[in-house]
Amino acid sequence: MSFKSSRRLFLGTAGSLLAVSAVSAYEQDDEKKPEAVPREAAFNRDYEAPKFKPSWAKEQINRQLVQDFVIFAHSDLEMVKKLLEREPGLIHGAVDWGGGDFETALGGASHMGKHDIVEFLLEKGARIDLFCAAMMGQLEAIRTFLTLQPGLIEAKGPHGFSLHFHAQVGGERSAAVLEYLQSIKPVELKPIPFLKPKS
Repeated sequence: MSFKSSRRLFLGTAGSLLAVSAVSAYEQDDEKKPEAVPREAAFNRDYEAPKFKPSWAKEQINRQLVQDFVIFAHSDLEMVKKLLEREPGLIHGAVDWGGGDFETALGGASHMGKHDIVEFLLEKGARIDLFCAAMMGQLEAIRTFLTLQPGLIEAKGPHGFSLHFHAQVGGERSAAVLEYLQSIKPVELKPIPFLKPKS
C-alpha cells in the first residue's frame, strides 16, 4: 500500500471517528439539542375554495400554551387550574401531535386515568366524549352510543388508545364498562406501565 493511500485511509477513518464522536456528544448533551417544533404539512388546494371566508377577527390562542395545557392535563391538576384561569378558552383547545393525532386536555387526562383532572375539566365545560365516558365508568352512556352505532367499538382516541384501554385505566370505577366492552369484543388486556398498583 502506498503512502498516499495509507494517508487517505487514515484521514478518512479519523474524520469518521470525529464525526461519530461529535454526534455522540451532541446526543448526550440535551442542552445543545434544538427543541422539536411542529411542522405543518405542505398543502395546495386542488378543489374550489369554500365560498365562506373566515374573518379571523380574534387572535388564536397561542399554540405553545395549548400544547402545555394538554401536556399538564396528563398529570398536573394545579397547573391545569392555573393555565385555565389565565386563558379559559383552553378548555376546548386541541393539539395535533402529527398525522391527525388530535388531543385535548380532557383526552389526555382520560387516557391517563386522572379522575380528578377529568372532573375538574368537565365542571369547567369540557366536552365529554366516548373515551372519557368509558374511563369514568359511564356504562349507560357507553351502551347508548354502541347501540346507536355499533362500529364505535373500534373507535380510537388520542394516540390510538381504544375504548377498552380507557375503561382499563379507569380502574374499579370503570370495571363494569370494561366488562361490557369485553362482552362485545374481547381483547387481550395488557398491563399498563403508568398505572400504579393498589397497595
